[in-house]
Amino acid sequence: MSTSLAAIFHETGRELELRQLARPEPTGEEVVVRVLGCTLCGSDLHTFDGRRATPVPTILGHEIVGEISSLGDAAPTHDLAGHDLRIGDRVTWSIVASCGACFFCRRGLPQKCLAAVKYGHEQLRPQRELLGGLAEHCLLVPGTAIVRLPDEIPLSVACPASCATATIAAALAAAGELQDRNVCLFGAGLLGLTACAMSHVAGAANVVCVDVNENRLATARRFGATHTVTPDELPDVSAAITENHGFDAILELSGNPAAYESGWRVIRRGGTLVLVGSVFPAPPVAMSLEEIVRRNLTIHGIHNYAPHDLLKAVEFLTQHHDAFPFAELISEWFPLEAVAEAFKQSHDPSKIRIGVRPG
Repeated sequence: MSTSLAAIFHETGRELELRQLARPEPTGEEVVVRVLGCTLCGSDLHTFDGRRATPVPTILGHEIVGEISSLGDAAPTHDLAGHDLRIGDRVTWSIVASCGACFFCRRGLPQKCLAAVKYGHEQLRPQRELLGGLAEHCLLVPGTAIVRLPDEIPLSVACPASCATATIAAALAAAGELQDRNVCLFGAGLLGLTACAMSHVAGAANVVCVDVNENRLATARRFGATHTVTPDELPDVSAAITENHGFDAILELSGNPAAYESGWRVIRRGGTLVLVGSVFPAPPVAMSLEEIVRRNLTIHGIHNYAPHDLLKAVEFLTQHHDAFPFAELISEWFPLEAVAEAFKQSHDPSKIRIGVRPG
C-alpha cells in the first residue's frame, strides 16, 4: 500500500503529529496530486493558536500547488481555462469544492455550498484524510475548480494564488470600477500587498495602504501603493488626495475593529466598503444605519471566492508577477518534517509567508 506523510493537527498546544496515511487511488472524478509546496496562511495560524475553531483531527494548509500524479476514470480533462489536464501538470485549485446544485451554488455562492469540502479545514475520515496542504499528497474531490499553472510562475508566487490572490480578486470585483479612483486598504500583509498590486494594475489614481508596521508599509510601496500611512496619518492624507470627499473604495483586510472604525470615517458618499479580514472572533463595532442610508454607502462582505476569481488570480500573476516582488514574500521554506519550526517562524510579523515543501 502506498502512503503519504502528513502533519496532523489535533488541538492547540499539542505538537503536530507526523504520520504516514494511506494514499488514495482516485475514482470517478477524483484527482490525486503530489504537493509541491504549501504556504502558511493567517487562518492556519489562527487555528493553530486556538483563535478559530476547526474540526479535528485535520490536515491544515490550503495555499497549495501540486503536480497531478493520478486521475480517476471520470476526472476532468480540462481546467477552468479550457487547458488540457494531464498527469505531471502543475496545478492549483479552489479552496472550496462545491456541488453545483444546492441552494447557494444555484445563487452564485459556490464558496458557501451546503455540501462543501474545504481544503485544509476538513476532519479526517476514511478515504478522505488527505485534504490539506501539509502532506505529501492531496486528494481533489469532485467539484474542485482546477487551474493549470504556467511554467513561468514560480512556486513561491503560485502557492498563495488559491487563497490571498483569489480572495483579493473577489474583493476588488466587489469594490467596483477602480480606473482613476481613490482606493484605501487596511493591512499590509499578503492580502494588502496583493490588493495594492491589483489596484495599481486596475488603474487606480491613488492606492493608500494603512498599517502600523513601518517595514510592511515600506514593502507596500514596492507593490504599487502611492501612499503608505499609519492610522493617525490617514485623515490628513485622505483630505489631501480626495479633496475632503473620501475614498471611492475601502478594503478592510486586517480584521481589526479599529481599522473598520478608521475606514468608516473616510468613505465618500456613494462609496464602497469591502470587509475581508474579519474571519476570527473580535469585539462588535458600532454602525449607524442612518449614515449608510444618507451617504448612499455599499458594504460587501467577502469570504473565500468563486472559481472565476481563482482563474482571474492566476491570470493576474501570469501577466504581472514580474512587476512586483511577490517571489520575495516567502521568507523561508521548510521540509514537512520541520513543520513545527515553520509555524514558529510564521508568528514573526516581519515575515509575510513561510512555506512548507514536502521532500
